Amino acid sequence: MTTTAGPYTPRPGAAPLPRMIAAQAALETKMLLRNGEQLLLTVVIPTLLLVLFSLVDIVDTGAGEAVDFLAPGILALAVMSTAFTGQAIATGFERRYGVLKRLAASPLPRWGLMTAKTLSVLVTEVLQVILLTVIAFALGWSPHGDPFTVLLLLVLGTAAFSGLGLLMAGTLKAEATLAAANLVFLLLLVGGGVIVPLDRFPPGAQDVLGLLPVSALSDGLRDVLQHGAGVPWGDLGILAVWAVVGLAAAGRFFRWE
Repeated sequence: MTTTAGPYTPRPGAAPLPRMIAAQAALETKMLLRNGEQLLLTVVIPTLLLVLFSLVDIVDTGAGEAVDFLAPGILALAVMSTAFTGQAIATGFERRYGVLKRLAASPLPRWGLMTAKTLSVLVTEVLQVILLTVIAFALGWSPHGDPFTVLLLLVLGTAAFSGLGLLMAGTLKAEATLAAANLVFLLLLVGGGVIVPLDRFPPGAQDVLGLLPVSALSDGLRDVLQHGAGVPWGDLGILAVWAVVGLAAAGRFFRWE
């Protein structure tokens, strides 16, 4: 007896790779946006800092409106909070609970999973940038400069922080990642030129702090958006070095279990 295949006959097999990556990226984004702690880091804290320090004269930001100095730094902070802090903590606990191990056994290749996580980070950052830009404009922000240069800085900053976040999540225990990621976030918030200008620090400290990725991203965005400067090649170079080193180290030392 022979049977003919109907229109709804199952066809076992993996979905096309782009569809798998897109589905995983959508899932990662939904999980991030539903996580209260992640929203605190990625949305609430940057927004509060932007509004508070723009309206209240707490830190001397130099001549001009405070929001013109603060907005680029807060955009850099938003990138760091999502690509580094949030991604490190989420990935660290996924590794601890065996989620990464199970996903690694699925038809989605490991590089595809990392691509999906990166896409999720980029989608979240787009939402952050839109929200913070709208708030900054409401506070009287007057940006200048080339949007393409701003985009290049944000992309390189994302790559740098993603590499560092994945390196931390793939080598430390989840609890250690949680503590270290939050500590680094606080330290870079204070000493990375986000809110407090680097020229307020001693000259020797300025040279060291200027090499940090958040300092390079903040200064680069500030040069373009506040001062209308051209391409900040020095800051782009620092971010590129951090991106290459961080992603290479993450690829080399990341442990899935």
